[in-house]
Amino acid sequence: MAKPTPKNANNAPANRKEVNQSGRPAGLVTWVAVGVVVVIVAALVVVKIATGSSSSVTGGWEATSSSTVTNLTTVPSSVFDTVGIDSPVMHLTPPEVHLGEPQLMFKDPTTGKTLPGVFYFGSEYCPFCAAQRWPTIVALSRFGTWSTLGNTSSSGRDIWPATPTFTFQKSTYSSPYLVLQTVEEKSNQINALGTDYTILQKPTAAQLALITKYDRSEYFPTMSPQYAGSIPFLTIGNRIMWAGSSISPSSFQGQVRDDIAKNLTDTTNPISQSIIAASNYISAGICSQTNQQPSTVCNSKGVQAAKRALHL
Repeated sequence: MAKPTPKNANNAPANRKEVNQSGRPAGLVTWVAVGVVVVIVAALVVVKIATGSSSSVTGGWEATSSSTVTNLTTVPSSVFDTVGIDSPVMHLTPPEVHLGEPQLMFKDPTTGKTLPGVFYFGSEYCPFCAAQRWPTIVALSRFGTWSTLGNTSSSGRDIWPATPTFTFQKSTYSSPYLVLQTVEEKSNQINALGTDYTILQKPTAAQLALITKYDRSEYFPTMSPQYAGSIPFLTIGNRIMWAGSSISPSSFQGQVRDDIAKNLTDTTNPISQSIIAASNYISAGICSQTNQQPSTVCNSKGVQAAKRALHL
C-alpha cells in the first residue's frame, strides 16, 4: 500500500521519485521555531523489511575525529544543569511515555548480563535521524563509552539536505547500566539501479518486532496511522519512545559538524541548547530504566527537570 505524497516544509509535494521508491517514512513532527510554525511530514513508500542478522557495506565510511568525539562525549555536567530542558529558539519534541509496557531488556554480548535495552532504528539518508543522533550520542555518553563513530550527512536530495551528523553503522557502545542496539538500515547513497538508497544493515527478527509493535499511532497519538514505521525510532525500555526527532533538522542547515560539537559547552548557543536539552530528556528516560543509576547523572539538576516534565 502506497504512502501519501510526501510534503515539504511548505506543504507542497516533495519530489522523491528519483530518490526512493521503497523507503520508510522519515518522521513527522510539528516544529515551532522563532514564531513560525513549520509542519514537517516526511513520508516515503512502505516497504517490508527483510529479517536476518545485521550486515553492512564498507564503502565511504569515515571515522569521526578524536577531537570531535571528545567534544561530544565529555560535555561537563554543569552544562546539562545550566541548560536543563530550556530551548527557547529551537522547539523540542519530548518522548511519548508508556510506563505500563513490559520493560525491554537486552543481553550484553560481552558480559552476558541482561540489562535495560535502548534501541535506535534509522537510516543515513534521513535528516530527522541526522538530528536525533546528536542528543542520543551526547546522552548515552553519560552512561557508557562510544567507539568507532563515523561521520555522515543526510541525503543531499532530501528535505534539509546534507544535515551534518554521525553514523552508527560501525559504532560500538558499552555501559554497565544498559545495552544499546542500533540499526542504520540505509545509506545516503543511491543504489546502482537508481531506485533506492543502498542497504547498510537489516534489523533482526526481534528488532523488527519492536518496530512493528511500537512505531505506530497507538503509541504516538499525533501520528496518523499511515505513517507507522516513521524514522528515526528510538525506544528506551519500550517505555520512553520517539518516532521522529527531538529537534528539527533545520537547526543544522549551513553548520559544520566539528563546530557544532565544539560549541556544545556554550550554554547560550541555540543549537547547543537544543541538543543538551534533548539529551536531558533522553537521560531522564534512561534513568527511569536503570534504577536511577548512575546517581551522579540521574540526580543532576537537568535530568531532574526532565523527569518532572515527563512525570517520571
